[in-house]
Amino acid sequence: MMDPFVVIGGDAAGLSAASKFAREAPDRDVIVFEKGEWVSYAHCGTPYYVKGTVERLTDLLSLSPQQAAERGIDLRRNHEVVGVDTDAGTVTVAHDGETVDQPYGDLLVATGAHAVTEPIAGAELDGAFTMHGLDSAAAVRAALSDPGDSAVDTSIEYVATAVVEKYTDWGPPERVAIVGGGYVGVEMAEAFRAHDVETHLFQRSGQLLPPFGETVGERVADHLREQGVTLHLNTAVDELVGDENGRVTSVAHDGGTTDVGLALVGIGIRPNTALIADTRVELGDSGAIAVDEYGATNVDGVYAAGDCAEDRHAVTDAPDWVPLGLTANRAGRAIGQTVAGDPSPVGDIAGTAVVKAFDLECGRVGLLDHKRASAAGFDPVSKTVTAGSRSGYYPGGDDTDVTLVADRKSGRLLGGALVGEDRAAIRIDTLATAIEAEMTIDELERLDLAYAPPFSPVWDPVLVAAKVLNGHL
Repeated sequence: MMDPFVVIGGDAAGLSAASKFAREAPDRDVIVFEKGEWVSYAHCGTPYYVKGTVERLTDLLSLSPQQAAERGIDLRRNHEVVGVDTDAGTVTVAHDGETVDQPYGDLLVATGAHAVTEPIAGAELDGAFTMHGLDSAAAVRAALSDPGDSAVDTSIEYVATAVVEKYTDWGPPERVAIVGGGYVGVEMAEAFRAHDVETHLFQRSGQLLPPFGETVGERVADHLREQGVTLHLNTAVDELVGDENGRVTSVAHDGGTTDVGLALVGIGIRPNTALIADTRVELGDSGAIAVDEYGATNVDGVYAAGDCAEDRHAVTDAPDWVPLGLTANRAGRAIGQTVAGDPSPVGDIAGTAVVKAFDLECGRVGLLDHKRASAAGFDPVSKTVTAGSRSGYYPGGDDTDVTLVADRKSGRLLGGALVGEDRAAIRIDTLATAIEAEMTIDELERLDLAYAPPFSPVWDPVLVAAKVLNGHL
């Protein structure tokens, strides 16, 4: 055990790396230290567990501790790495009140990210959540249950039983507040409304889902209002206010106060990099760990992947930080293979993302913001079109809004966004592939995309948008 592959963090990137390494290098040990109980879970599925679409919390587990052991992974839960010495090649691990130094041959930092609550005061109150982790999901779903009738199975080994029971005893709230109109805020609005709870969503800016562009944001806002969500756009929340028992009772914001029985803060995340602050490992401009195309840091034998690390952007060729699930899994797997002796690039990122907003499907990829595209050296031009998702005579179709951004001089596709109720999200993969291939709008327009009335019109909405933008160019 003097030359093991040591992994800090037992979620997507960490266990993907460990699994691949164990298969490729079975004669060498791999140790994964995880400070909590939960490992390898689907964070993106938590809003749907709260909603009730996912019945059991354990359905969100991708790899159990038992399965990890069967793969030859020495997984140590409730072991927190509290120090890293890259000169000595050791990590200091705390467990059961004691600390030990563990040598490593290679090290992967996969510490993830943490939810941000600043500058909002009162986020520590009972009944205030960030929806970052399965314990938060269990607590919120319990809070939406009737007293004594929790939907959360407290017999599950890892569930914080005392927390779940406390929130079950509260009884469901009549009104909830969501602070932040990004992925978490929009998805949790749907979850709360499924429990017939009056839902207020506060967004500091005037647009929901800012990374998806104005067209998507406006259509999502209209749809959320149709679903009974009260939107407070251009409204900054200053404080979550509690009673004498430390329980959240209201939200103080621009223009007044709104009484609530539960509050969810979803204003963003930050990479967990404090662990390597006193080492020679360098950070990038984003604040995440800087890595090369193989996920290696500037220190020999030390790698980083997942929500704590940067990656190279497919459009700008510059380092960027876009914390998403596939990015973490893919990078972790590649690093595991590299450490096992077969160098494998982690791959570029394009910021490809989809989100469900009740009945609406939203997708985005690449550079949509003109200021950011200009800063990267492009001369951006964009067009937005509305096209049918199926042949007009075939039932079940819906208007799909498509925004494309291209470079005026070269015609290269820089980014795109889609929104609609009929398979709009999956169409973003066409644009992601085109961006990875550095295609021009002219080349995108000539793609031979599939056509059949139940699935698409002759001219797919992506082709229509490309045709319009190409004509403008």
